[in-house]
Amino acid sequence: MRVSSLVTYPVKGCAGSTLHSAHVRATGLEHDRAFMIVDSDGAFRSQRSDPVLAVVRCSVTDGALTLTHASTGSVTVSVDRDSEARDITMFRAPMRGIDQGDDVAAWLTDVIGEPSRLVAAPRDLGRITDGISPGSAQFADSSAVHVLSTASLADLNSRLDVPLPMDRFRPNIVVDGWDSPHREDEVRDVTIGSTRLAYSKLAIRCAVTTVEQTTGVRTGPEPLRTLGDYRRGRQKGVAFGSKFSVLQDGTVTVGDELHVETWGESEL
Repeated sequence: MRVSSLVTYPVKGCAGSTLHSAHVRATGLEHDRAFMIVDSDGAFRSQRSDPVLAVVRCSVTDGALTLTHASTGSVTVSVDRDSEARDITMFRAPMRGIDQGDDVAAWLTDVIGEPSRLVAAPRDLGRITDGISPGSAQFADSSAVHVLSTASLADLNSRLDVPLPMDRFRPNIVVDGWDSPHREDEVRDVTIGSTRLAYSKLAIRCAVTTVEQTTGVRTGPEPLRTLGDYRRGRQKGVAFGSKFSVLQDGTVTVGDELHVETWGESEL
């Protein structure tokens, strides 16, 4: 089993950036969900309500974040992670975020069509995630790292009339080499490169999986309808992929082997 691709998502809900190698910290791959877009009430925005975010490209270099949209151009902001944080919410839970200024707010408002602002996770966010192995994360939905295998996607696509690409599911680490699907559900402790991960929970899927990631258009009801036929878990919703917390910081590179130290039974 080897890593076939690595993706980080600097701004929650926006397009991912493919990496050849990534440093992995307690909060996940470098820059992953370090930023989040909020509305005028401070509630987070995502592709659930704003599918256009799928086609907003992001890059972080030399302490600056650049956002790009095909019809709106680009905006660059110097990243501020040290100013006083404001109150925001994610899934109605209180959190804190550092506002990144009026220029990027105006740009996002133009792209989305509604008042929006960009916040960054404070260095001292201190968020603890739940699951079998609790961990930390910035603005990810739950655990720090999302792992999905090519075997699981191939199995799903064999059930669909129109196959879907991997980007519909927005994983951080894609694994190739398992001869049966959903083996990632059974991994409990794994070393990849110099990073060690621990299983946290199944990845429960939402309406984001119905958004075509290259156009920002919701296509529904697939893949949720088909997943509901065979991947309905004990938790509310359907499961596809697994979430992991980070036990040991390190570096992961495309081509690295997975060394599974502990296996368990699927929670499905």
